[in-house]
Amino acid sequence: MDLSHPDIRIEMRDLTLAFGSFMVMRHLTARVKRGEVFIIMGGSGCGKSTLLRALIGLKEPAQGDVYYDGVAFWAATPEERQRRLRSFGVLFQSGALWSSMTLAENVGLPLGEYTELPAADITEIARLKLALVGLKGFEDYYPSEISGGMNKRAGLARALTLDPDILFFDEPSAGLDPISSRNLDRLILDLRDSLGATFVVVTHELDSIFAIGDSAIFLDAGTRTMRAEGNPCDLLLHSTDPAVREFLSRGQSATRTPVIPP
Repeated sequence: MDLSHPDIRIEMRDLTLAFGSFMVMRHLTARVKRGEVFIIMGGSGCGKSTLLRALIGLKEPAQGDVYYDGVAFWAATPEERQRRLRSFGVLFQSGALWSSMTLAENVGLPLGEYTELPAADITEIARLKLALVGLKGFEDYYPSEISGGMNKRAGLARALTLDPDILFFDEPSAGLDPISSRNLDRLILDLRDSLGATFVVVTHELDSIFAIGDSAIFLDAGTRTMRAEGNPCDLLLHSTDPAVREFLSRGQSATRTPVIPP
């Protein structure tokens, strides 16, 4: 298998994830193409977030490895892994903003930690990132003073601060109303198109899966394996696996029309 293919940004190769003797997922192999939105989907307890933790360096797999641009991540030295992590942006499910900091201070925090830029430049970059996600004018607000959807956007702005070329999202629509969720989906697509970045998104929200997903994998808690891989719309229409069809149709007709943001 050619790990250096220029179109393959991430490869999960024979990953087995476990907590002690408890196996979460076994023998997972999948590829993420450069510049696509890749969905990790499945029901509760299937290992979606555990897989994400393995991808961003928080959970070492029991077996296998993750390759970025053909280079093994977990087999690398700690210093090499740290350099790779600098190219990642992560949006956690809660937004994970510091409540005692303004939005601009939250967004500028990674620049203060990892660069030697002067404070004025950090503030300016933070303002630009907030404007990029539609939060111009809210730089001096605190997380408690804005809505849940705006907190998610601020978390996304912070994930973009170091200009990452790979972004990881954990349930980005969790806790959002349908309109805010739809607006976030549009923003993800706009950023993919404008930045050319690769997105890995953990979600079980069907509207988001169909709206933003270029490709997807379906994890199954019962078998603790990956049961399907492909474009979500194609899987809905053509998969012969009853578990995949049930998940993607929620028991409705498999000819349902996916909701795609205009």
